[in-house]
Amino acid sequence: MDVLYIVIPAYNEEENIEALIHDWYPVIEKHDAGGKSRLVVVNDGSRDGTLEILRACAADHPLLTILDKPNGGHGPAVLYGYRYAIKRKADYIFQTDADGQTNPAEFEGFWKIRGRYDAVIGYRPDRQDGASRVFVEKVLVFLLRMIFGVRVPDANAPFRLMRTEAVERYLPLMPKTYNLPNVILTTCFAYFGDALRFEPISFRPRQGGTNSINLKKITKIGWQALHDFRVIHRRMKNCRKAGA
Repeated sequence: MDVLYIVIPAYNEEENIEALIHDWYPVIEKHDAGGKSRLVVVNDGSRDGTLEILRACAADHPLLTILDKPNGGHGPAVLYGYRYAIKRKADYIFQTDADGQTNPAEFEGFWKIRGRYDAVIGYRPDRQDGASRVFVEKVLVFLLRMIFGVRVPDANAPFRLMRTEAVERYLPLMPKTYNLPNVILTTCFAYFGDALRFEPISFRPRQGGTNSINLKKITKIGWQALHDFRVIHRRMKNCRKAGA
């Protein structure tokens, strides 16, 4: 059986975290490979009761692993979880978020087709989290087309099943604390011609709490991303030349 690690970053999610475990733990139980698969929640320095709730849940959820780290932002927390899964020799990494916007019932369709793809990534045809975020995503996929020459329907969806070896292959192309790792992974899968599939997913409004990423932060990240994209693109081109 394939070893699955579900990686979920969490920051100040005390209103959602117990429901998250309730929803996603049955998924990891169903797809456990001899006690080796894990539901990994990366607590990114939460200042509320998130960590305490997680520790209480861990008492009767043996496949739940809690990684506690200082606050560094969503992207670095995702990378932290990916590196943990790589170190533990997972076969597949699935990533989603802790805000309750994704539906665990849709995981099974991704899992069934995993053998044919390096990555199966969700795309959100009907986002219910606001027009501003829809606009940001459209700008993002436009920039990826302009800078990297790749066409993807959704670059940053937090619902993705990936071969661990594919994730490991592309992590060195980005800084260790990069803000948009899923964007670059999606771009790399498309740019280097990996077996990539996009599947439609539902995407609900945040189920509780406050989103820590507002438009001001998004704008700041966006300006930095323009510079980072160019740097990473040069690295990608060098990798392509080296492999030619």
